[in-house]
Amino acid sequence: MASPTKLAHVVYMTRRFDEMITWYQKVFEAKVQYQNPALAFLTYDDEHHRFAFANMSVFRPNGGESDVPSGVGVNHVGYTYANLGDLLETYDRLKKLGITPYWRVHHGLTLSVYYRDPDGNRMEFQVDCCANAEEAHAFMHSETFAANPVGVEIDPDALLMRYRNGVSVETLLVQPQGPPSPIPQEHGMF
Repeated sequence: MASPTKLAHVVYMTRRFDEMITWYQKVFEAKVQYQNPALAFLTYDDEHHRFAFANMSVFRPNGGESDVPSGVGVNHVGYTYANLGDLLETYDRLKKLGITPYWRVHHGLTLSVYYRDPDGNRMEFQVDCCANAEEAHAFMHSETFAANPVGVEIDPDALLMRYRNGVSVETLLVQPQGPPSPIPQEHGMF
């Protein structure tokens, strides 16, 4: 049995069509591949599209804000950056645009910042902290992970300053000591 080779794209149904397109252009530095009043397709790399938006005000003009029951559905979509520098510089670029994460956490496996788009869809921007898949699998089966599977809250501004001051990436990727991070209410769990 064959498995998929990659995640191709995410499609969002929205009633904030223009606002969503603008936000994804800013956050992902995405370009519009095609757009009409009902649909838009955007990409941030060589894939034909990574995001599609269906303007529900066109498809279902009499529909409500949300026809999906609360408390169910996708919690978030995760995006991995090539390295810590890329993640931290993206955090800084977005902060300068007034886009700030609602949760900043070192999960042990990943160092992550979580954002919400204009519709409230959540996404995780992360960098892997383990050297390879075997190390990550071993960490997930460790007592350390069992004791704190959520992770520890981090300060991305402090990490960015340390990164720019030349502290090694290996040092910055070590999970800090501290109590488990509370899961923010806006993360939609518990």
